[in-house]
Amino acid sequence: MSVQDQAAIHALEKCVTPLDLGASDHASLLRAAKDKKLVLLGEATHGTQQFYRVRADITARLIEEYDFDAVAVEADWPDAYAINRYVTGAGPEVCPRAALDAFERFPTWMWANTEVSRFITWLHTFNSKKSGRPTGFYGLDLYSMSTSAKAVLDYLERVDPQAANRARKRYSCLDQFIHKPQQYGYAAEMGLTKACEHDITAQLVDLRHKAFRYLTQKGIVDGDEYFCAEQNAKLVRNAEIYYRALFRGRPNSWNLRDQHMAETLGDLVHHLSEQLGREAKVIVWAHNSHIGNAAATEMHRRGEFNIGQLVRESHGNNALLIGFSTSTGEVTAASDWDRPAERKNVRAPLPDSYEYLFHRVSHPNFLLDMRSNNEAIDYLLEPRLMRAIGVIYRPETERQSHYFSSCLPEQFDLLLHFDETDAVRPLHVPMRWHQGELDETYPTGL
Repeated sequence: MSVQDQAAIHALEKCVTPLDLGASDHASLLRAAKDKKLVLLGEATHGTQQFYRVRADITARLIEEYDFDAVAVEADWPDAYAINRYVTGAGPEVCPRAALDAFERFPTWMWANTEVSRFITWLHTFNSKKSGRPTGFYGLDLYSMSTSAKAVLDYLERVDPQAANRARKRYSCLDQFIHKPQQYGYAAEMGLTKACEHDITAQLVDLRHKAFRYLTQKGIVDGDEYFCAEQNAKLVRNAEIYYRALFRGRPNSWNLRDQHMAETLGDLVHHLSEQLGREAKVIVWAHNSHIGNAAATEMHRRGEFNIGQLVRESHGNNALLIGFSTSTGEVTAASDWDRPAERKNVRAPLPDSYEYLFHRVSHPNFLLDMRSNNEAIDYLLEPRLMRAIGVIYRPETERQSHYFSSCLPEQFDLLLHFDETDAVRPLHVPMRWHQGELDETYPTGL
């Protein structure tokens, strides 16, 4: 170990806040978050129990104590909206496990797991006792092209059957690719099939032109239903562009995806603010690679941006970016796309990583506040590697597959470190996934 690493560890010992996973652990974090409009809570993997549990506990307290209005997650809009109907009481009474059955595609465990089930059960109960608008649960991602098209058709069948017929014709160009939308992207880019962009965009424009008529048919309750339909129509358009961009290279597709998620978040904040008559406050759950400021990582050198960077640029100090990390333990992940979930061992961190330093701090779990200047932050400003495990974990190629360079104090405001962690428990074991839309988080796994 270098002298500089030893000095950094010594400085960290003096400035971190130890965590014992008790109710009082998050007091300073909650104080930092209470007046923010957006609180972004990350995760260093898509399969760590502690990340899900602590993120849910923090979220519950922000909702209960500081009146946050919604949770927006790294999931597709229609899948997450099934959860929204459950937690707000807008749909038929079902158990939380049935609500989570909406997540049918790989990786089902990313949302259909015991920790999410526990949280949405709490939120359902909280909303049942809450006066005023219930706290919602929404998706930000863009993979559900065919499911979203169906949701648009279902909405129009209820409010405007003639418009539904026109929409069906416009979306019909996707019919042969309904189970493999990535094949549409390839075929459209290679000129093997007609691109659907014009028809899909026309459908979104048509829906927006008739917004006032649809909104006034059933009053304010239908405002949520129209907003849901509009988001699905926008998702179909952006997903069509995304699938074509997959064949042009990573920066194009990554940026389109995070741009869509950031725009969806902005649309959600605007919609809720109009409904509430005040500025809405939203909590975001997504991977560190999406909610940390990409401008402080090697993503920036590749020409990539993410939600965290866009939120930081648009909201400044009204947003709080919170990262998570771990050193060792187990994680739920797959070895390849559409393969069964496995409980995998997490390798010890590489010597030139932030996790390597954190592993050597005497406190196994701690909070690191990087908003103030101190000796530890000075050491952490020197760029290091940081690990990112998505739904795929390949320990045999860990350096190439799962590490990227970062300047941590510029990437996050706060960081929660749990040194040895456990794998999140899926609801469905063993898991087999349906053939259908493209896998969540494709192609990066993040």
